[in-house]
Amino acid sequence: MKKADIAEFYRRLADRTPDPETELSCINDYTLLVAVVLSAQATDAGVNAATRDLFKTVDTPQKMVALGEEGLKRHIRTIGLFNMKAKNVIALSEALIRDHGGEVPADRDALQKLPGVGRKTANVVMNVAFGAETFPVDTHVFRVTNRTGLAPGKDVNKVEAKLEKETPAPWRNAAHHLLILHGRYVCKARKPECWRCVVADLCRYKPKTPPPCA
Repeated sequence: MKKADIAEFYRRLADRTPDPETELSCINDYTLLVAVVLSAQATDAGVNAATRDLFKTVDTPQKMVALGEEGLKRHIRTIGLFNMKAKNVIALSEALIRDHGGEVPADRDALQKLPGVGRKTANVVMNVAFGAETFPVDTHVFRVTNRTGLAPGKDVNKVEAKLEKETPAPWRNAAHHLLILHGRYVCKARKPECWRCVVADLCRYKPKTPPPCA
């Protein structure tokens, strides 16, 4: 995709969604980190349902450690892989207390050293909590960038590198939210709704799906 088309691609997505933001419910940097860890292989809606009551009383690593692994499991058992995720959340909470004074570090490398935190999770936290220009690549972003030709790549690292290189200002900070929302609600995995897509003419995907009444 040419530079002018990339800029137009983002401009149209931004016009449709002027203030994109994460759909994960959180009340501070710590609960954001926990929510993103829990969201691996789970929907945001499912995570929000599981953490609705949890975050009312557990909003610091100290409180999470006090709750304990079994207590956390009772809240998140509806989420996939909840046993492993509960173990990781308790371990990362202990690490935050031990190594960072109970605060979420504004450093991607430090975040990736926490149990259960990979590059994508670290990128999301850096972007949402600290306003960093990072480009987390989840299944929606990977699909949209490859399907449209915006930033094709055979793995998430290559897609992230292309987004980092090619995404122009002023959309660098909002890029991953724009792409996630587009993939979640329009450029869907099984039936992309090309008939209502604002960037259909810039997209290389064929064939285009007809409107429901066609």
